[in-house]
Amino acid sequence: MSRLKCILRGLDFKTYIFLLVLVPLGILGVYLHGQKITYFLRPIWESPPKPFQILPHYYHNNVSMENLCRLHGWGIRESPRRVYDAVLFSNEVDILTIRWKELYPYITQFVILEANSTFTGIPKPLLFATNRDRFKFIENRLTYGTVGGRFRKGENPFVEEAYQRVALDQLIRIAGIEDDDLLLMSDVDEIPSAHTINLLRWCDDTPPVLHLQLKNYLYSFEYYVDNKSWRASVHKFKKGKTRYAHYRQADVLLSDAGWHCSFCFRHISEFVFKMKAYSHYDRVRFSHYLNPKRIQNVICKGADLFDMLPEEYTFKEIIGKMGPIPHSYSAVHLPEFLLNNAEEYKYLLPASPLSVESMSFLGRWDELGRFSVYEGKFCIFLFAGLGFLHYEEESREHVGEVKDSHSVFHLLTFFLYVVVAHVLSGVASARMDAHILLAQLYYNRRNPNPVAAHAHGSSLSISFHNLKDAFIFYVTVAFLRLL
Repeated sequence: MSRLKCILRGLDFKTYIFLLVLVPLGILGVYLHGQKITYFLRPIWESPPKPFQILPHYYHNNVSMENLCRLHGWGIRESPRRVYDAVLFSNEVDILTIRWKELYPYITQFVILEANSTFTGIPKPLLFATNRDRFKFIENRLTYGTVGGRFRKGENPFVEEAYQRVALDQLIRIAGIEDDDLLLMSDVDEIPSAHTINLLRWCDDTPPVLHLQLKNYLYSFEYYVDNKSWRASVHKFKKGKTRYAHYRQADVLLSDAGWHCSFCFRHISEFVFKMKAYSHYDRVRFSHYLNPKRIQNVICKGADLFDMLPEEYTFKEIIGKMGPIPHSYSAVHLPEFLLNNAEEYKYLLPASPLSVESMSFLGRWDELGRFSVYEGKFCIFLFAGLGFLHYEEESREHVGEVKDSHSVFHLLTFFLYVVVAHVLSGVASARMDAHILLAQLYYNRRNPNPVAAHAHGSSLSISFHNLKDAFIFYVTVAFLRLL
C-alpha cells in the first residue's frame, strides 16, 4: 500500500486526469462500440470468400421456354421435373403466404417443419398449426411436421438450428422425393421468383447445385439493401448424397432470381420475437435493443436493429453502406400476390414520398419529420468543438490565470459536450411538433427580443444570441422528447 502511495505521489495532475477520466472513457467506449470496431476492421483480419461464377438470367413472359433454356446454354426437357420446396418455420406467417402464392403453380410438394422451441431454446407456440386455415390452397400438396426442441439454454444456437435442419432432411424423404427431383433449400423469407423455378424445372443440363442470387431487402420492400443474398439453392436430388443445408454448397450463382425480405413483419412484437429467437441472438448486446419504441424508430429510419456496421470485406463497401438504408420507391417486379393484395400487405410496400422539411443548424428532417441522426450527430459534435474553442478563447483573455486546472476544466467541458452529443443523437427522433414548440417557448422566455425565433407553419428557423442559449435549446428539445 505504501508503494502505491509513493507511485501516486509521483504523478502530476494531468496523469491523474488521464487515468481517472480518459482510461475509463476508453474502456466504456470499447464496451459500447467494441463490435463496431471489430466489424470495421474486418477487412484486416478476414479475407473475402471465393467469388461466385455468376450466370446471366434471361426472362420475358413473351419468350418461349425453349428459347429461354437455349439462352442459358441449356437444353429443353420433354416434361418438367418435380419440385419440392422445404422450409423451417418460426413466425413468418405473412411472408410464408407470399412465398407459397408465388411458387404454387410450380411446386409438387410443400414441406414445412415447425419446432416448439426457438434456436435459442425459448419455448414457442406452433404458429403454423394455429394459422393452417390460411394455407388451404396448398393443403393437398402439404407435408407438415413438428419436432420437439431440446431446450438447452446457453448452448450455441447454431447447434439447435442444425438439429432442426437434420429433422427437416428426414421430413423431405417422408414427403416422397426421388432422384432427379428438384429440391429448393431456403429460409421462408428467401423467395425465389416463380419464373426462376419454372425455368429450372423445364431446362435440361442445369448445374446439379445452383445458388440463387436474391435482391436483399430489410423491414419491407421499401428498403433495398443490395443483391448479395445467395444462401437459397436448388438441388437435383440424389438419394444418400443430398443433405438439407443453408450454407454455400457450390460456386455457381444464378443472377436476379428472387427476393430476400429479412425482418419483414407486420407487428413490433414479431420483431422482438425474432431478435430473441434466431441464431444471431448474441447481437442483442443490450436489453434496450428490444424496446418496442426504439425498434419502431429504427425501422422508420431504415437503420440497423442491432446498431451494427455492415458485414463487408472491404473498407469501401463498409463506408458506402454506413448509415440508414435509402428509401426505394420502386415496386416493379415484386411477387405477384403481394401487388394483387397491396392493401392487405401495404406495410411491405414502398410508401408515397412525403414532404421533406429542413431545420437550421442541426441538419435536415427526413420524410417522417425526424432529422438524420448522422447529420445531427456531426453538427452536435461540431457544436461541441465550438464550445471547447469558446472556452479556450475566454482563457486566453486572462493569460495570467491560465493554469493546469483551467486546461483540465476545458478538457472536462469538452467531454461533457461529447456526452450530451451522444444523448442528443440518441433521441434525434424528436418530431417537429409540440416538443419543438415547447422548447421554442422556453427559449423565447429567456430571450424576449431574439434576433429570429419563430415558426412558420411546419418549418422552424431559429437564431441564437450565443452558444450557451443554443446549447440550452437543444438540450431542452431532447429532454422534452424523452418525457
